[in-house]
Amino acid sequence: MENKKKFRLFDAVLMAVVVVLVVESAAPAAAIGPSQFFWWILLLLLFFLPYGLISAELGTTYDDEGGIYDWIRKAFGGKWGGRAAWLYWINFPIWMASLAVLFNEVIEQIFKVKINSILAVVIELIFIAVVTAVCCYPVADSKWILNIAAIAKVVIMLSVGILGVYHAVTVGMANDFSGTAMLPKFDVKSLGYISVILFNFLGFEVVTTMAKDMENPKKQIPQAIIWGGILIAIFYLFAAFGMGAAIPVAKISTSGGLIDSLILLVGQNNWFVFIIGILFMYTLLANLISWSAGVNYVALYAAKNNDLPGIFKKVNKKEMPIGATFLNGIIAAVLVVIAPMIPNENIFWAFFSLNVVALLLSYVLMFPAFLKLRKKDPDTERPFKVPGNKLLINLYTYVPMVLLLITIFFTVVPLNGSHEEISTKLPIIIGIIATLVVGEIFINKAESKKEKK
Repeated sequence: MENKKKFRLFDAVLMAVVVVLVVESAAPAAAIGPSQFFWWILLLLLFFLPYGLISAELGTTYDDEGGIYDWIRKAFGGKWGGRAAWLYWINFPIWMASLAVLFNEVIEQIFKVKINSILAVVIELIFIAVVTAVCCYPVADSKWILNIAAIAKVVIMLSVGILGVYHAVTVGMANDFSGTAMLPKFDVKSLGYISVILFNFLGFEVVTTMAKDMENPKKQIPQAIIWGGILIAIFYLFAAFGMGAAIPVAKISTSGGLIDSLILLVGQNNWFVFIIGILFMYTLLANLISWSAGVNYVALYAAKNNDLPGIFKKVNKKEMPIGATFLNGIIAAVLVVIAPMIPNENIFWAFFSLNVVALLLSYVLMFPAFLKLRKKDPDTERPFKVPGNKLLINLYTYVPMVLLLITIFFTVVPLNGSHEEISTKLPIIIGIIATLVVGEIFINKAESKKEKK
């Protein structure tokens, strides 16, 4: 009896929403202000749509474990593939450090306590140790972690949005949401946060790994990516509206904005704030545990091809990539230990924006890789093929790539020279330079070993 394929369109859409929806990035997006609605719609059309279609073609055509690394390697060679794999992987320990910092801030917000620097570092190190330990076992792949996190994320986003609507109707808005206010202002602060919107769209290529279990991947994958993207945009915007209803834009914290909004909407000593805060902290752990296997397997795959150093090849008896996992924990631990010495009041944003930039950089070459593989490897069967003539295919390729580069520029480069901007962006500049230099050393070391063989 023939096995029936069970992965339906609904399952694919749910998977997209679960994997990509990241609650902690709602506040940085809300910090853009009412004009974020303009940016969401624009980037949904100019970035997400072509990115989703290209991911669908590449993911269904080349379904190896290497993902984005493999696509870039096939198009431009192992060294460029290694660079993409390194950036894709290194964003994870930096993200872990940012969430460890945020974990502390949420504790302070919901329990109304002040944690001193030493205790804060201890809690952050425990957070990192727990995530690292769990990621060494197959439990990291467990669906229940993802499913509970999905419920928690939806509850949090809907709660903030619904309370914001109630506040707007009964009390009024903390910000102007008129048509004019929603137009882009092109100020340095807002432009610096646009990269978060692109970050919120990334990860949909994960859905393409389910192509073999679908009845009609050619039809279901693009539908799942498009519907998933729309739903995610709605969740983010609804929560952002709730924050905008409660807090003036100038006062929205990139780290604590979501919990701050709840406290303003329902009061500090409220059981509801406590429950949402606990759910929020769970999603921080679950996000990392759920994503760990993906980034670590990409690094493992690149190391097996000798495009990253041998330490990434190490696996345990359960075939879990412990070399990459332990490195995650070590790098994240070093970052939280040195964090008190960083001249930046918002350590969460310093780390989070650095991990955003690293991840965005890893995707830059994915788009020209798509075009090159079309020319270089035209005979390979493509279960799904991006529709369009030559002009449209070129637009799909280069517009998203340019948008990635522009948003990275605005996030990293100081544009007005103010003390506030320089103190915010200097750690990001230093961090990204250090990341690229270390990556280049690792990749060249791996390359030299490959040549000797």
